[in-house]
Amino acid sequence: MGFCTVVNCMDGRVQLPVITYLMDLLGVDYVDSITEPGPIRMLAEQEDVGAIRSIVHRIRISTEKHGSKVIAVVGHYDCAGNPMPRQVQREQTLKAIEFLSKEFPGIEIMGLWVDEKWQVHRI
Repeated sequence: MGFCTVVNCMDGRVQLPVITYLMDLLGVDYVDSITEPGPIRMLAEQEDVGAIRSIVHRIRISTEKHGSKVIAVVGHYDCAGNPMPRQVQREQTLKAIEFLSKEFPGIEIMGLWVDEKWQVHRI
């Protein structure tokens, strides 16, 4: 029995594909989900300090209380909260990974992209 953590968009279309992907890839039983509209943009830009603090707090609960060893951050096609092209979202994802790596040293951080067919790809 193990956990991982996902910081995902609130868009319901991406929830199940991402959870299934992470469970299969990592062999975990549970995926703690932290959802926001366009979270990779929020983490990359770090302009909304309250939102960032809330995301980090929720991740910390997952890592400290559930023993999560992997955090995934997700961008996706047709995101209403972050309506940027794939390449911009890729850059935001990399910045989000960089930020979270500093906040959670020793925890693996991965980026995911969900395409127009709702298929999950690792960045």
